[in-house]
Amino acid sequence: MDQASSEQSSSTGHEITEAQARAARRTRGIERMSEIYNFEVGDGPGDFYGYTLEHLFGDIWERPGLSLRDRRLLLIGLMVADGLSDTLQVQLDSCLDKGDLSADDLEEIVVFLSHYAGWPKGAGLNNQVSTAIGRHNKKLAKQAEEL
Repeated sequence: MDQASSEQSSSTGHEITEAQARAARRTRGIERMSEIYNFEVGDGPGDFYGYTLEHLFGDIWERPGLSLRDRRLLLIGLMVADGLSDTLQVQLDSCLDKGDLSADDLEEIVVFLSHYAGWPKGAGLNNQVSTAIGRHNKKLAKQAEEL
């Protein structure tokens, strides 16, 4: 049992098992991951998915000290530097949809990171940002038509 679970059980008089604590982290992770990526995330099998939900999204993304915007900026920089373009597209789309970063923010990120990550990676990022902005603008136009 982790320290937070022990403290909660002693202060409330209720025993919280490790399985209950993991289940709570997993539920919190699913909710947080859905919030971050702006689409419904379901539970999945296997340890990798379990650790992703329970630890990464249930614990790490919940820590105080950095805003969601801060975390997105760090993650985008890391993904560009490492050439992780597949997962980068999910971040770009969701940060625009959630309003964590604007189109102007993303265009400025392209200029900044191109000088640190290298021009070829910056060119790839520029293409991805343009694509994400285009998709986002189409969504906004469709929403406006539906009103």
